[in-house]
Amino acid sequence: MVGPFGFHPNKTMRSRALQLAKPLVGRGYEVKIFMPPWQTPQEANQEWVEDGVQIRYTALNGGVLGISRALIRDTLTWKPDVVHAFKPKAYSGIVAWWLWTFHRRHVRLIVDSDDWEGWGGWNEIAPYTNIQKRFFARQERWGLAHNHSLTVASRTLQSLAWASGLQTERVFYLPNGPGIDQDTSFADQKRAELGLSQGPVLLLYSRLFEFNTDRLMTILEGVKTVIPDFAILSIGTGLLAKNSATFRDRLRVSGLQDHVVDIGWLEETELPHYLAAADVGLYLMDDTLLNRTKCPVKLADMASIGLPVVAEDVGQVREYVIHEQTGLLRPSGDASAVIADIVRLFQADSERRRLGEGAREHLASNFDWELLATTAEHIYLELT
Repeated sequence: MVGPFGFHPNKTMRSRALQLAKPLVGRGYEVKIFMPPWQTPQEANQEWVEDGVQIRYTALNGGVLGISRALIRDTLTWKPDVVHAFKPKAYSGIVAWWLWTFHRRHVRLIVDSDDWEGWGGWNEIAPYTNIQKRFFARQERWGLAHNHSLTVASRTLQSLAWASGLQTERVFYLPNGPGIDQDTSFADQKRAELGLSQGPVLLLYSRLFEFNTDRLMTILEGVKTVIPDFAILSIGTGLLAKNSATFRDRLRVSGLQDHVVDIGWLEETELPHYLAAADVGLYLMDDTLLNRTKCPVKLADMASIGLPVVAEDVGQVREYVIHEQTGLLRPSGDASAVIADIVRLFQADSERRRLGEGAREHLASNFDWELLATTAEHIYLELT
């Protein structure tokens, strides 16, 4: 497996590639993940093993060309039968191009897409240069078409791949499972430590870029008018500084700042205990191409610990949140309905338990990584 970056601060390689690799190792396969840790350069040239998965952070010498060369060299030196390139962009996209151009008769290449990277996707919000944006958009178009098989994390990405002319049998739906363990034994302790033992707690587990902050504030203010003693447990850090600043300003103006307990970024081992300290999860999504193509690990995380979620119906969200079975689902932008749903769940313990248990069962039956690894194993065996 090859990634465009390391495990931190981005989560794709840890929450997707590593989670897929672990059950494959359990089935007797030898798996190694190669990544250039350009965001954490002090970790370059390190190797270690996690749950049987071999991991190598490549060297970072020689700029883009040098890093690409090192990543290609390390990958080929290992002599893999199959290479699964996660994201058809940046360094993993360059590796995929090299393997397809020069080694496709000897190495089976699978490309994985878990987001829309080009125009209408990450190009619109990430702080890339114009040259980078054009390059990434071109890489994405090329990478989705040039491979032995394509894995996609969402139904929208699957449809886009088919619409581009890729044969149906070459495109495999491989969504995300949870990125955390399901041990929540310290949830009550964390809730008490955070001073959340009195009123109901709403979880905001987000990086604040998927939705308009004004709508979030409308929802929080609406809930406050009915349940004035509710608390907001905020986990995660904003992707864009302006979104975080706007959110803090709006909280202050609305008088909600004292309702918020802001945890910020957490290690995966800590996440389940803090997520389970909440009563209800909130997941908002604007209806954009980027959001429609995403496959939110955060939703899988919340479902895996049995937290009922009120969510907006955009793209892959409906695969995890089934209305009145695993959570409550509303059209994007329907703030009034979302407010009513949150209030309803705050006031009905039995409903929260029913939906939370439904979420847990739905995830285990459809998005457990052991099940998802079976899809990957089938692809690998078909190609070798």
